[in-house]
Amino acid sequence: MPIKEIYDIITAFDEATREGKQTALATVVHVDGSSYRRPGARLLVTDEGRLTGAISGGCLEGDALRKAMFALSRRKSMLVTYDTMDEDDARLGIGLGCNGIIQVLFEPINPSDPKNPIELLKLAVNQRQHSALVTLYSLRDKRDPQLGTSLLIQGDALFSNGKIDFEFNAVLQEDAQKVLATKTSIFRNYVSGTKELTAFIEFVRPAVSLVIVGAGNDVVPLVKMADILGWQTTVVDGRPSLARPERFVPSCRVLVAKQDQVLEKIGIDDETVFLLMTHNYNYDLAMLKALIKKNVAYIGSLGPRQKLDRMLDEMRSEGITIPGDQLENIYGPTGLEIGAETPEEIALSILAEVKSALAKKDGRSLREIENTIHSRAEVRIEKVRLAD
Repeated sequence: MPIKEIYDIITAFDEATREGKQTALATVVHVDGSSYRRPGARLLVTDEGRLTGAISGGCLEGDALRKAMFALSRRKSMLVTYDTMDEDDARLGIGLGCNGIIQVLFEPINPSDPKNPIELLKLAVNQRQHSALVTLYSLRDKRDPQLGTSLLIQGDALFSNGKIDFEFNAVLQEDAQKVLATKTSIFRNYVSGTKELTAFIEFVRPAVSLVIVGAGNDVVPLVKMADILGWQTTVVDGRPSLARPERFVPSCRVLVAKQDQVLEKIGIDDETVFLLMTHNYNYDLAMLKALIKKNVAYIGSLGPRQKLDRMLDEMRSEGITIPGDQLENIYGPTGLEIGAETPEEIALSILAEVKSALAKKDGRSLREIENTIHSRAEVRIEKVRLAD
């Protein structure tokens, strides 16, 4: 689930609520085949036709607007299937150009309900915790109640809208804990007697926390691009003349700190990455010494390979042990080879590598991938039969 999109949806919902507008949330809950967006893509629709987010490359949104209005008029959630394998889709006015079957759930939002889908999304993204978000629907019969976004689990904390049948509740929570453990979304089709319920159990990670050590001019475009991605940025530098908030986007946190003070001011979790960009060897070295003691997902060192090699050799000569798994997370020179020259191009190169490293991808051209871009196994619905 793109965190930036969710923040935009939350902001749009709060604004619509203040204006007294009704809203509906459209969520891609399953895809069989290819599509522009994957499960977890969302679109907020207001009763005056304002759209925030996206469930396709633009081809579904027109019809989604009509379906959302219908759901609002009925005050009832509904599941809609878009079959882009059907050659008649163009005659229907959709003109998709994809090659898959897309299941989209439309949920009218009741702002007075403290556990409505948007409130559950707020809980999922407003804390830096991994979450499992459960969305329930009926594939067997679209006339059955579509329970929708119903449950959120963060560690031992559970938030439910109270609509889940007791017989499904325990197994849902058990599978949600599996999602948190594996950090992978899953799909389940639960069968109990004559009842059947499909679940999209979505792994939701916090936004990337990008910590840039250094506040030079080359950091400015990097912060701007990271902000577009919805990443949370922190810029820290020991020079007050450079570490000034007005030089960066408003959402960027700017700190003035010496090397030995930085980690006292910054929390580190699984989604925290560091870039060493001070252009000051001793400052970067001090930071690298401190960071290898932490479990950091990505540490990027700006500058030539010789600079990083020198820092690592100096640390080893001082008797500092660098764990092998942490050494693999140190990248120098930071960035992908795209022929970058300007600060903007270098920023693009760096952010692309950070994204690739966090997603555990190798950053190669998509045309080199022989199979599908997204594994079909990722969206396989596993059937689970419960004891009668």
